[in-house]
Amino acid sequence: MTHVAVVGAGVAGLSTAWFLQEHGIDVTVLERTRVAAGASWGNAGWLMAGDASPLASPDSLRAGLPGPFASSAVSVPLRADPELYRFLLRFARHCTKAQWQRGLQALLPLSNSALDAYDVLVAGGVAVAPTRSRYHLACFTSTPERDSYAQHLEHVKTFGARVGFELLDGPQARAASPVASDRVLGAVGLIGQRFVDPTLFVPALAESVVERGGAIVVDAAVRAVRDIGNAVDILVERSGQPTVRRFDSVVLCTGAWMAVLARRFGVRVGIRAGRGYSFNAALSVPVEDPVYLPERHLACTPMRGRLRLAGTMEFRRPEEPLDPRRVRAMVEAARPMLTGVDLDDRTDEWVGPRPVTTDGLPIAGSTTSPRVWCVGGHAMEGMVLGPVTARLTAQSLATGRVVRELLPLNPLR
Repeated sequence: MTHVAVVGAGVAGLSTAWFLQEHGIDVTVLERTRVAAGASWGNAGWLMAGDASPLASPDSLRAGLPGPFASSAVSVPLRADPELYRFLLRFARHCTKAQWQRGLQALLPLSNSALDAYDVLVAGGVAVAPTRSRYHLACFTSTPERDSYAQHLEHVKTFGARVGFELLDGPQARAASPVASDRVLGAVGLIGQRFVDPTLFVPALAESVVERGGAIVVDAAVRAVRDIGNAVDILVERSGQPTVRRFDSVVLCTGAWMAVLARRFGVRVGIRAGRGYSFNAALSVPVEDPVYLPERHLACTPMRGRLRLAGTMEFRRPEEPLDPRRVRAMVEAARPMLTGVDLDDRTDEWVGPRPVTTDGLPIAGSTTSPRVWCVGGHAMEGMVLGPVTARLTAQSLATGRVVRELLPLNPLR
């Protein structure tokens, strides 16, 4: 195998290309718009290793799935969409304690080695390194809520999660973060975590792929993939002109659009866009570490002198425009919990299509064709789990031996 195409230039696709290069494989990345155009741009940039868990869980149902209101954590449009409602029904069937535990056991080997993948990328030339935090500070309006979250962390530790934390009271939380308001009566400080600005990291990853001899072709829409027996033909459209390009293999990393190309190769795992929103707010105090507002379902990350707020789960078509009501709901949810943050001074309001699967687990591995592979479906864990999943997939593709950590993520499951 000498030349592999990767479809999609988000963090999963670019990481796949980079790690394939580690095995001496030539790569060409085909991207229908531009680098980091989808969910890899506006996310919170958290690398919460050891605490990655399946989105399909009893907590997801309690958070409001499905909730057709713009103020809820989860939003589903009130319109006739039978395919979406079938997806949500399948998702709900996976939101049991037993299913969640099985999913957690599947993700933990990836989660525990997620930061190692970042270390390899940075050591290999990616110019933007993650930042180590003193705390990822989860803030609560009551100590019972804080203690409940701590119990969750203790629970995942019993399954093997490598996550350390400390319990803080209100004054200690405000000492740890200047943006924690007087409404914060307790907090959990997660230790040993990292974060990254995705708007800087993902382009730096793309630059490294090119510096190592890879090609990235933007504005290249892949319309079809065909296995011809000893290679794959890929129909690529640029500026309205279709061409066919031939490669030894292809890895589909197309996020919420995965099914468009993967379905003909036996991939039946349901995948939809669970759209996330974010914006960057002005700061009047210095902030060094991320803050999490679990009761409000919001993640807050310092980025270039401002605070990025990210959250929500909106089940709409990926190409639909931003809904300003969702931004306003995030603002009003955050306002009582934060101080020193001007939530009315916002830039970079954004919505992006996070790929959500029906069982809450990513997709990684080969399809019915040994020349067509998939990596994606990480939902809200794309930044932390994308590189390690890509690393293991590249190893499996290059060696012809699927590593055991990927078996639960089989695209044909």
